[in-house]
Amino acid sequence: MHRPPSAAAEVADELAAVRPALTARFAAEGPGARAAVLSRLWRALAFEPLPWIGGRERAGDGLVLRLRDGRRLTGPAADPYRTDAYVPVVRLDEVAYDDPERLLTDLAVPHSAGFAAELGHSAASLALSRAAREGAPENHPDEWPDSDWGWERRVVDGHPYHPGCRARPGFSVAEQLAYGPEHGPVVELGLVPVAAAECLVTGVWPREWREGARVLVPVHPWQAAHVLGRPRGQGVAAHPLMSLRTLAVPGGPHVKTALSARLTSSVRDISVASIAASDALSSFGEAVAARMDGLLHVTRTLGAATAHSPDLAAVLRESPRGYAAPGEHVVPVAALATTGLPRSPAWLAAFARLALTAGLRALELGVALEAHGQNLLVVLSATGDPLRLVYRDLADIRVSPVRLARHGIAAAGLPVRVLTDEPAALRRKLFGSLVGGALAATAGSGPALRKALEAAVPELPRGEDLTALCEEPLPVKALTLMRTSPGSAGDLWTELPNPLHGR
Repeated sequence: MHRPPSAAAEVADELAAVRPALTARFAAEGPGARAAVLSRLWRALAFEPLPWIGGRERAGDGLVLRLRDGRRLTGPAADPYRTDAYVPVVRLDEVAYDDPERLLTDLAVPHSAGFAAELGHSAASLALSRAAREGAPENHPDEWPDSDWGWERRVVDGHPYHPGCRARPGFSVAEQLAYGPEHGPVVELGLVPVAAAECLVTGVWPREWREGARVLVPVHPWQAAHVLGRPRGQGVAAHPLMSLRTLAVPGGPHVKTALSARLTSSVRDISVASIAASDALSSFGEAVAARMDGLLHVTRTLGAATAHSPDLAAVLRESPRGYAAPGEHVVPVAALATTGLPRSPAWLAAFARLALTAGLRALELGVALEAHGQNLLVVLSATGDPLRLVYRDLADIRVSPVRLARHGIAAAGLPVRVLTDEPAALRRKLFGSLVGGALAATAGSGPALRKALEAAVPELPRGEDLTALCEEPLPVKALTLMRTSPGSAGDLWTELPNPLHGR
């Protein structure tokens, strides 16, 4: 059977043309990158409610998945919280697969073809990202960066559990090297002039980004070239952060740009409704943070603008570094593993205690944060002790009006889509992102996560939310199910064994 060229082969050919010095390292990183993506895919196959899997059973030290068409998948026992590349091979009946794209292609289950291609891009882009990290000063565990973007450059592997962790379809190799934070570029944002009368602006828009009666909207160069098809105007030098579309202007704000490409799971444009709500959400975040006794700060939205189009919009946020005192470091939770700190059980327990205390207190007030490793940052002392938290990007929180009213907090102006009083929906949002995402990935395995939680739980605020966390299965997003369910809008969920007792 003839197969089209693999994503790895396509990337290798492009790389030979634009950065030949990286080709040998790219080839060397290929097997590890494929294993990393295959491990994430195996986690999904082992735990998500995929309709074409009929049953799962342990077999010695392994796991057997029975497909509804009679085929069998076999691989190692799956730890849903493990982050290393521990699945080098999976067998479909008697055939061994070390390539996630080829495995999913040959499974040929409904809606898998497009996702299989994404997995090929994910593995190839991950190999490219790893190839470029060698020798980068920001990646040395004993040399901590002194900039926002230096920390974020360390997050080379992307999402810790999504098989599409590094998928960047629509980005050429040259564009990945030019815009990917792990490659350390400086990106020149364009400033596209839009008549103020044709623009929706909330908050305070900078004077230097206005031109008479026109608003200058920051635009990512990829967006300008591939979507807008128009000149970018004068440039602003900025450093990309781990979300790719958000960039830090030295000495200035973080700029969230519209980027109409599918990265990991979502198309990263900015809706007009989110611009309209940004000022109210920012004020709400400040009000909630004021009730947290210094445990949690929320970065303010300074201004937001849109030309009434999700393809031409931007949000300006303050840098999280403003919440650190001299000598302290503000570190995205996704970058904590690069510091070596989580290898200490005592440190990991202290961090879990801080994160869960803040998350549960916010939930009691009525706010379920989407506290994954990208949105959540921790302020560390000069010696690495976790002191307090910083949260950014309120777009996907969930808010309970009933709980807020109980504490005298107003919810005026918040988008209807973030409002819910359903305890399961609130807990799912917080526990899935914080415990199943940020804490699990920082711990790196189920046993390490369990020990950290066991040490932290006795000191957490009591209540029904904590009881649910300790006794019920852990809800997390079913990331692969979402990517292979084109008829389903919004998030889909699955349940993982409770890390405290394996249930």
